[in-house]
Amino acid sequence: MNAMAAQRWNLWGGIITALTLVWAILWAFPLYWGVISSLKPDDEVVRPYIELWPETPTLENYIDALTTTQIGTWYINSVVVAVGVTVITIFISMLCGYAISQLRFPGRIALWWLILASFMVPTSALIINHFVLVANLGLLNSWAGIMLPQLIHPVIVIVYKQFFDQVPKDFREAAVMDNASEFGILFKVYMPMNWGVTTALSIVCFIWTWNAFLWPFLSVTRTEMMTITVGITQVNDAFGVYYARQLSAAVLAGLPVALAYLFFQRRVTEAITLSAGIKG
Repeated sequence: MNAMAAQRWNLWGGIITALTLVWAILWAFPLYWGVISSLKPDDEVVRPYIELWPETPTLENYIDALTTTQIGTWYINSVVVAVGVTVITIFISMLCGYAISQLRFPGRIALWWLILASFMVPTSALIINHFVLVANLGLLNSWAGIMLPQLIHPVIVIVYKQFFDQVPKDFREAAVMDNASEFGILFKVYMPMNWGVTTALSIVCFIWTWNAFLWPFLSVTRTEMMTITVGITQVNDAFGVYYARQLSAAVLAGLPVALAYLFFQRRVTEAITLSAGIKG
């Protein structure tokens, strides 16, 4: 019986492994196809049959994208926006999470429930309000205009609040007895225990902001102010669309995110797990 059970288990394990492998191939194939197509001349890209490998590999599309477009400017815009949003978001979320967790002030419970309720409102539903507000402030086509609507991430506040709730009260009481200020308690007591979570949340926030398209697309009309995700839509030619060049620009746009995930995979997975746990 044990042998039969082991055979059945091995059979199901093999089936599950095969299905997982097939699913992984289906998921990865569009990425592979995009990268391979960016290495093909345009006449190979538009052929009516499928070629899994370029007949004449070339880097001409990448050179063309780097030299004939404003991709360098778009990269700078994306770096400034993504780093700015990440730093400001992490800082204000940290302060908000600490205040809700450790301080007692009027409206604290209402603020907490408001943050929790914000999950019920999709970001896309606020796009019109954001656009009108930013336009009235005269911040369209500016870094500030791109950044402001992206500064609020309730999930980061909730993760911080939950972490601060789990820190033993003895640490805070000892710091209070030493006449430490609230900022001193936060940055000298709580944050040294929290750098792992902060690093993970910072990486994910950076990736979210770098990949953002809808709001940067709506808030910027000047080519020199576009972020990389919006700028690559401008990679075309007066005589039509060059798919290989567009794909090479898309690969260059996604490269920083891919490298960030490759080098910080454990931190990214940790932050996504924390976020999924909160939303679940």
